[in-house]
Amino acid sequence: MPEAVLFDLDGTLADTAPDLGGALNQLLLEQGRGPLPMEQLRPHVSSGARGMIGAGLGITPADPAYMALQQRFLAIYQEALCVGTRLFEGMAEHLDELETQGIPWGIVTNKSQRFAIPLMEGLGLRQRSLCIVCGDSAQRSKPHAHPMQLASAVIGIAAADCIYVGDDERDVISGRAVGMRTVVAAWGYLGDGKPPAAWGADAIAASPQDILGIAAANR
Repeated sequence: MPEAVLFDLDGTLADTAPDLGGALNQLLLEQGRGPLPMEQLRPHVSSGARGMIGAGLGITPADPAYMALQQRFLAIYQEALCVGTRLFEGMAEHLDELETQGIPWGIVTNKSQRFAIPLMEGLGLRQRSLCIVCGDSAQRSKPHAHPMQLASAVIGIAAADCIYVGDDERDVISGRAVGMRTVVAAWGYLGDGKPPAAWGADAIAASPQDILGIAAANR
């Protein structure tokens, strides 16, 4: 068994799409556009504000209008961080099982602290998580190795003894860079790029309950 399990936040631990999608649709309404269906937005949630604004408005950070739209989007989101957000099905039971077995768990996310910490509080998980490494906690965000190095240092467990579970290729790249075993969360958002089977992870989990079985089999 692993000595620790680390999770990405958006699209792995929690389904944040309802609130992020809601924030984008409010922004679209303010821009005189119609709302978009959630299923169209879900694949972009793990890419944060950049992905959501790109999906909704078709612009990138290089566009002169991007910065003002990003700040407005984030302001809207901050007002409704944990309204429709929920743990994915089976995740609460998985966290309970980890704790029953004495396996600590934590979060490594590219989400900024001003969003991730209140969100974890809203989910009732801040005190249970051994670490919450955010996009602005580390020197560089995923897919760089530093967030994983920082998480390993904070929890006091070698990276090689940890499993990292995520729903984006950057999660796999970041975890593998420090020798962590990596597991793709097939229930997550998964983006719209290469298929998860091509990411180079150690395994793909169909549900949270599969993680420990995969960990034991790959030890």
